[in-house]
Amino acid sequence: MRLSVVVPVLNEAENIGPLAREIHASLLRHRPFEILFVDDGSTDGTAAAVRAAREQGLAEIRLLQHPERRGQSAAVFTGVRAARAEWVVTLDGDGQNDPADIPALLDAIAAAEPTAVRLAVGHRTARRDGWLRRISSRIANGVRGRMLRDGTPDAGCGIKVMHRETFLTLPRFDHMHRFLPALFQRAGAQVISVPVGHRPRTRGHSKYGERNRLWVGIVDLLGAMRLVR
Repeated sequence: MRLSVVVPVLNEAENIGPLAREIHASLLRHRPFEILFVDDGSTDGTAAAVRAAREQGLAEIRLLQHPERRGQSAAVFTGVRAARAEWVVTLDGDGQNDPADIPALLDAIAAAEPTAVRLAVGHRTARRDGWLRRISSRIANGVRGRMLRDGTPDAGCGIKVMHRETFLTLPRFDHMHRFLPALFQRAGAQVISVPVGHRPRTRGHSKYGERNRLWVGIVDLLGAMRLVR
């Protein structure tokens, strides 16, 4: 297995089929690969949509399920732990990350060898979200960057390529997926950022409220700062 793709999903039944086909098309020159959808306690037809995509010819697909909602970080960890490749791609299940950007992240890591790069993070240079989310993200990235000094302009971007073994050594906590660059650096790994596209959500609904994100972001940032120290 050359590459594992982990996609955490929660009530994204409409996005599964189109996203699976895009991922498959983007990785044809990186075979053999696998696509792991981690269903984080969905209450719609998400699991059925994953099974349908596999039955329609995408044999690389695997379905992992949480019996109840555990959060995005837990879903990412479940997927990475079950992955069979040395390198793992993560991307969000809402379709806003473009799978066509995956090869660019892989190429950036390959070009950096034989250095200690163990994480490549997408940098969404043109966000396609509403104004409130764009402003919130800009502020969050600015504060996080000043506090953690991780040198990563868009640490919250969902599309990443990471070294599986390094990830599994990191301390686990809720919302850790927002702080992976600082955590990888804490582990002695080099992190790079790669410009990627961003798309508007065309199906389904966001699972996050802005006020929720602000509060948990503050609490998590304090915890991440303590870990880094």
